[in-house]
Amino acid sequence: MSMKHRFPPIDDRLLLQSVCRALDVLEVFAERPDIKSLGEIAAAAGINKSAAQRICQTLLSRGYLEQDGRGSLTLGRLLLDRSFDYLRSNALIEKAMPILNDLRRTTGERVDLSLFDAEHDNLTVVYAARMQSKRERFYATLAGRRIPTCVASGGRAAMAVLPDEMVEQIIADSDLTMITPKTRILPEQIWEKVREARRDGYSFQEEEALLGEVALAAAIRTHNGMPIGAIHIAGSLSEWKSEEFCRRFSPLAIEAARALSLWNAHR
Repeated sequence: MSMKHRFPPIDDRLLLQSVCRALDVLEVFAERPDIKSLGEIAAAAGINKSAAQRICQTLLSRGYLEQDGRGSLTLGRLLLDRSFDYLRSNALIEKAMPILNDLRRTTGERVDLSLFDAEHDNLTVVYAARMQSKRERFYATLAGRRIPTCVASGGRAAMAVLPDEMVEQIIADSDLTMITPKTRILPEQIWEKVREARRDGYSFQEEEALLGEVALAAAIRTHNGMPIGAIHIAGSLSEWKSEEFCRRFSPLAIEAARALSLWNAHR
């Protein structure tokens, strides 16, 4: 699934192309994070092999790339250090962790915190914390995964508290493909789920991101009502009927999101 990103505008005169090319090299691993040759990296990053070699050697020397015995390259473990730095610096994540822990104990299901940026990258949400349940697929356990706003339950919860014109823009700018055969990607289908979330106070989806999974989410807001994230609860259709899952867990997600919204408004 193709995902666009929006970033703050910058004067081109202040842009360092060498830094951009280095980031392009790292982002080569986003689609398929397997071991790659120097030629594969150069081709995917759109640079010549000489430039790729210099950039990769620099990243190797700093630990952001690693090399196997045959000279192929992969992402370096030092990238985890920078992820750790971000996670421990984000006040919302720090405040949310005890709430997520309580939710996990109360529900016995997976609970997640996703982040949403209405000002810049509003086309995706990124999972910042994931509390596992007794049975999970690998991707469902990893922080850092991005999902299009129009597809994620947390993304739709965020869209539900945005003005109509912003919702329209997110839908128009999103380049969506189906994650599962049940993923709703048509504009009218997305609008239906947004209106449903406005009515209920939470967003619900069934098997749209993962077959066999039901998930719901409630938006966390800033002091001016804009969304900055969402609390998710996810379960298995082998254990829950959709109606019972929503009846039991939606009040918990809504209350957790409300508590974090109040905290954020007064900090």
